[in-house]
Amino acid sequence: LCIAVEHFLLLLLDCCTDHHLFHASVELQQESNSTNSSDLTYGFISCAVAVVFFGSNFVPVKKIETGDGMFFQWILCAAIWTVSLVVNIILHSPKFWPLVMLGGAIWATGNITVVPIVKTIGLGVGLLIWASFNLLLGWASSRFGWFGIGAETVSKPVLNSCGAGLCLLSAIVFFFVKTDVQRSATSEETPLLIDHYLQQDNAFMNTFIRALYCSGTFLAVVAGLLYGSSFVPVLYIKNHASDPDSQYSGASQFDLDYVFAQYSGIFLTSTVYFILYCAIKKNRPQVFPKAVLPGFLSGIMWGIATCCWFLANHYLSAVVSFPIITTVPGLIAALWGVVVFKEVKGWRNYIVLVVAFCLVLSGALLTAFSKV
Repeated sequence: LCIAVEHFLLLLLDCCTDHHLFHASVELQQESNSTNSSDLTYGFISCAVAVVFFGSNFVPVKKIETGDGMFFQWILCAAIWTVSLVVNIILHSPKFWPLVMLGGAIWATGNITVVPIVKTIGLGVGLLIWASFNLLLGWASSRFGWFGIGAETVSKPVLNSCGAGLCLLSAIVFFFVKTDVQRSATSEETPLLIDHYLQQDNAFMNTFIRALYCSGTFLAVVAGLLYGSSFVPVLYIKNHASDPDSQYSGASQFDLDYVFAQYSGIFLTSTVYFILYCAIKKNRPQVFPKAVLPGFLSGIMWGIATCCWFLANHYLSAVVSFPIITTVPGLIAALWGVVVFKEVKGWRNYIVLVVAFCLVLSGALLTAFSKV
């Protein structure tokens, strides 16, 4: 983790140098982005850091008691905002666009579903489902210009479309993976929504677990759609920056300039949700002191990963970064689920996972080659 953070900071400093040069000669930088090999290097390094951290940042959820997840997600978002504060200082406080906070609010809304998803259908499969729908909406909106943003192009659009299609196909394959996260009545693996008294009735318990699995899958789909639209405000502002009649005229084209506003929206929205939760619980929220440090670590990892995603969007474009960063972390998460948490058992499930892995890797490579 320390080595990864060190590489991230070095990458961030290099990108900040490019950022200042970028503001000094915007048009020159735009003309050279597609052919400059250093841009591709920065972009793919950013993707590599992002996929490792995204695939691992929710691992602490499996190791500690998080209750209904509301306290954990608030700690997580506080750490995320802390990362953005450091980035904002390094970038010398670029202009704050309030609209970008909407993207953070959308993400925070999807994030409150994470702990129930992980506890009902497992870390690996849960992440792969929401990542696939994240890919579907995020890639399509950038590729075809949805939500008022301009359609982005790549040098090899056929490869890009095929790569995104293979990544999406991998999600369908992962639907056939069966997880085993209910091991004992006292285990941390027991689903959050199962009441203590229901555990005395095994027949009813089995029915209830099946219902929870379906609800966990549905929540993962919803989370993926919300995650996939969280970048739309940033892309919208960038796309309208060249319009002299737009209120966003002259807005920065460097994606990292919007991190502080995005993360502020995340922390503000999560705080509102947590206050509402405390009110509903009559000021008796489920608070777990042991979740503070793991939650903060998880948030730092997520914050760094998303900063790298912003950089990848800048250097590679969203139509390239989305298929890679939304699906490859599933490989990391699935490995955690198989090797450490033993969520997946049986040769049938292993074969399905191998097929899905091959689809994800093939899709990611095709997407990457579409930019070269």
